[in-house]
Amino acid sequence: MIKSLAGTVLVAAAATTLMAAPAHASASAEATTAGAQLIRTKSYWGRCKDTCTVKVRIRNISYKTLYNVKLNVRLKVNGRNVGSCYDYVGTIRARKVRWGACTVRTRSMAEAWNNWIDRVDDFNRYANTYVSYRYYR
Repeated sequence: MIKSLAGTVLVAAAATTLMAAPAHASASAEATTAGAQLIRTKSYWGRCKDTCTVKVRIRNISYKTLYNVKLNVRLKVNGRNVGSCYDYVGTIRARKVRWGACTVRTRSMAEAWNNWIDRVDDFNRYANTYVSYRYYR
């Protein structure tokens, strides 16, 4: 009786590990299939005083049409986050260029500008840009 019970437990344990292994392997395969980026970006500064405009050229380097392209910008002045902005760019056809721009208007941005005018602090600005998109194979 004990031998048959132990055999049943071993068979059940082996079956669960065999069933769990392929599911885990497929999940890790999906995580590693991230492809290359289909865009190149270059950012430019517009007017930057008490408000700051960031312009971004988004170039589609693939032969696929990109849909639902969105731009997010986080702006830092002297290493401190002063604000963020968002722009919906739209669709970019294959091998074409679209521009996105957004303006940061915050109290901390105005304070950083006033500190620079009063010669209290520098005005070293830096923008992190993030572009998201969808495409169909």
